[in-house]
Amino acid sequence: MFSRTYSAVFLPKCGHVRDMSTMKEITLRLKSVKSIQKITKSMKMVAAAKYARAEKALKPARVYGTSALALYEKVEIMVPEDREKHVVIGVSSDRGLCGSIHMNIAKAMKAEVDRLTAAGKEVMLVNVGDKLRALLNKTHGKHFLLTCKDIGRKTPTFSDAASIATELLHSGYEFDQGAIYFNRFKSVMSYTTEEKPVFSVDSVAGSESVVVYDSVDADVLRSFQEFALVNTVYFALKESCASEQSARMTAMDSASKNASEMIDKLTLQLNRTRQAAITKELIEIISGAAVI
Repeated sequence: MFSRTYSAVFLPKCGHVRDMSTMKEITLRLKSVKSIQKITKSMKMVAAAKYARAEKALKPARVYGTSALALYEKVEIMVPEDREKHVVIGVSSDRGLCGSIHMNIAKAMKAEVDRLTAAGKEVMLVNVGDKLRALLNKTHGKHFLLTCKDIGRKTPTFSDAASIATELLHSGYEFDQGAIYFNRFKSVMSYTTEEKPVFSVDSVAGSESVVVYDSVDADVLRSFQEFALVNTVYFALKESCASEQSARMTAMDSASKNASEMIDKLTLQLNRTRQAAITKELIEIISGAAVI
């Protein structure tokens, strides 16, 4: 008699407490996921608006960028092997939640630095964006020359590109050649990591393809080199901005869909737990009535 009373009175109460605790945990988690979904949907809308502006601003920037690099491509500037100083510029931003867009640039820069250092070259890095600095600081921090912050919070302008180029030219590091890495925008769903060359004024002036032009003096070459550097940086900033916003929009869309799936699963789990609790309560009532 005592054992039957024990099972009817004490055990169901413990099970009832567990069910209530489980339902409370599921409810809190469901509320948390719904809040996160609201945030991701809002971020997707913001990224979509910024992406539309970035894509529109990209078209004229591409004209500037391709025009600035046209001379380098046509005259095929070849820097002698004895030139030791290289600079590697990576264009990223300060903001995350956009997939692997920053990691791709970091990987490309790491590979280039490792290749050049293995060949005995001196390499310095220019990080455009704090995310890039964070990714490279642990393994390649000794190669840092400049780190440009506050990138990605606002739409990049030609003035921003001019500031970056000016800081590089007045940094005291007399590089011979280098490369700039950025994400080139292709479509809403895709982008590629590209590399464009960067040359010093001495490397351009010493090229055999340029020496044949007697009318080109040092001042003209210096002006062109500075102008080409600014345009290339501006081109890279605009390409990276469009790629980043499209990647963030895609990432937030995926996050919102995943949140919807999780909400459905948690809702189903909550309903089943509630149903199980009700069933247990009915069993308790029936068992109690049977004991009495």
